[in-house]
Amino acid sequence: MTRFSAWNVFRNGLTGQKGWSRQWRDPEPKKHYDVVVIGAGLHGLATAYYLAKNHSVRNVAVVEKGWLGGGNAGRNTTIVRSNYMMPGNREFYEHSLKLWENLSHELNYNVMFSQRAHVSLLHSPAAVDDAARRYNTMRLTDSDGELWDLEKLKHTIPYLNYGPNSRFPIIGAAVQRRAGTARHDAVAWGYARGADQHGVDILQNCEVTGVTRDNDKVVAIETTRGTISAGKVGFAVAGNTSRLWSMAGLGNLPIESHKLQAFVSEPLKPLLDHVVVFGVGGAHFYISQSDKGGMVFGGDIDWYKSYAQRGNLPIVQDVAEAAMSILPCLGRVKLLRHWSGVMDMSMDGSHFICKTPLNNLYLNAGWNYGGFKASPASGWYFADLIANDRPHPVVENHDLQRFERGINIDERGAGPDPKLHG
Repeated sequence: MTRFSAWNVFRNGLTGQKGWSRQWRDPEPKKHYDVVVIGAGLHGLATAYYLAKNHSVRNVAVVEKGWLGGGNAGRNTTIVRSNYMMPGNREFYEHSLKLWENLSHELNYNVMFSQRAHVSLLHSPAAVDDAARRYNTMRLTDSDGELWDLEKLKHTIPYLNYGPNSRFPIIGAAVQRRAGTARHDAVAWGYARGADQHGVDILQNCEVTGVTRDNDKVVAIETTRGTISAGKVGFAVAGNTSRLWSMAGLGNLPIESHKLQAFVSEPLKPLLDHVVVFGVGGAHFYISQSDKGGMVFGGDIDWYKSYAQRGNLPIVQDVAEAAMSILPCLGRVKLLRHWSGVMDMSMDGSHFICKTPLNNLYLNAGWNYGGFKASPASGWYFADLIANDRPHPVVENHDLQRFERGINIDERGAGPDPKLHG
């Protein structure tokens, strides 16, 4: 595989771009792998990469029913941040952000990570107090965070709706400067390239149709490209986890699958050099501007369970109203397209990286709104779990039994809400 460098870019520019090799192989499946990771999204590819790089586990396959990065990996708003407070989440997302900061260099692939700051708008004194508590916790645990008053916010982002009669009056913001955005497909390609370079087989168009068990152990997976036996199996398939869980004969999971829509407008001249979010009065909204100029934004999930990857008009209206309430200058901008990803919503809003009732089956699921930003750390900790057959202390409470122990890793502070969504 050709390594990217300034010299190689220059040399290939003089030779008709003929010196580049394929970025990853398209191999035939082997009969057996030491580890099979199901799902070639960002989490599955990152897991395979870190299994090979950190733990020298090279006989690994990543199995994907479609094409690489064709699921939720390409259906999000690409926001990266670590402004979490709860124990477990705090350390996890900060580790992920630190991995993001060096990811392009590590993978020798430009993932287009732009640390443009994450700006959470505040609308009441109570919101300021709550943000101060959260961001002080972040600063005390090796992260960054600051509060901006209204004067500084107006100077930095002048286009917001600061009017006295605005629907959601703004009084300040909580800011994480190291946060930002990345290019989702570039992250998928970078991890695929890195994993392949370490000998991992990436098997596209290889849908899992069954899971073969021998008592409390998985012995093989049935796929559209044949039977593959495995020493260990990891599930990393986001909203479709329940389907695979059922194939393994394991009953129900404490997750629900919902659609989350995202939107992009026609390209505009540079307008917003930050990620701006707010949540108040039932509204939930986040927006940034892509390198191509499109305004990329989203809001709430569709409040019914679904595996569809299609949008729904009530959410289009809700998100458009939220956009207008905070950025009225977008009123005549045309919507270019919108899409949906399938979210696996856990009962407390936090993820699972854990062992399962089967001895050699491991679970990566329940990412709610946080899947993209978690990708590097998710792969790092999931690979650590699979390789060592025990959870790292950072994720030891992110298991399926935490609800039985009375542990809710609940960032919203609203408590668990089973069956609330639909």
